[in-house]
Amino acid sequence: MLEQPAITALITGANKGIGYETAKRLGSGGATILVGARSEANGKEAERRLRAEGVHALWVQLDVTDQTSIDDAVRKIDSTYGKLDILVNNAGAAFGDYAEISVPSKTDVNLLRKTFETNFFAMFAVTKAFLPLIRRSAAGRIVNVSSGLGSLNQHSDPSFEFYHHKVFLYNASKTAVNALTVHLAYELRDTSIKVNSADPGFTATDLNGFQGTRSVEQAATVVLRLAELPEDGPTGGFYDENGVVPW
Repeated sequence: MLEQPAITALITGANKGIGYETAKRLGSGGATILVGARSEANGKEAERRLRAEGVHALWVQLDVTDQTSIDDAVRKIDSTYGKLDILVNNAGAAFGDYAEISVPSKTDVNLLRKTFETNFFAMFAVTKAFLPLIRRSAAGRIVNVSSGLGSLNQHSDPSFEFYHHKVFLYNASKTAVNALTVHLAYELRDTSIKVNSADPGFTATDLNGFQGTRSVEQAATVVLRLAELPEDGPTGGFYDENGVVPW
């Protein structure tokens, strides 16, 4: 086993968008960045770009919807580093034609399952598999990238900016992500591990065809903050860059 770095951070979907920006900023602070990406070409390109920025980065093949791929990544990180300090569950997807998925009753059940498989079940599978390594950290941090669209409170409020954006399959998957955060934080309440959900806001990424109004630099701010929480920081919460987001 190689000498352990001060901080190891795995970011799923780190080859682009919010994941890449988070990787760059965490890495610039001295963390070793494990670039979780399914594609070797995309993962190695992100690794190259990060290293050009002075970041100690390493691509780790990780298809979050494939348990074998997840298990292989756990073994690789375990044998090389022996622990994991930060897990950023960033990988996510949106499927379907907007004209149909924006009407809940028209949602195709197969697309609903596909969305949950990527955005929720995969996140749970990754977290469960890596938790033994996170427990070895002196101060483990788990950040689940959620969305304000997952807030039931906000979706019940007509004054909410995105009140009419009722894309059930995506929104519900992020509500489920928040449930995972609450339950896992409770389980780990007597440990040094902190688990929180991050709302990066409506960010311009390929997930929305780059229609978002926020930059990845703005979006990564809250993710970074939750990944680097101090010992007295919160756990089991839902936050954007301005503070608490209602459930």
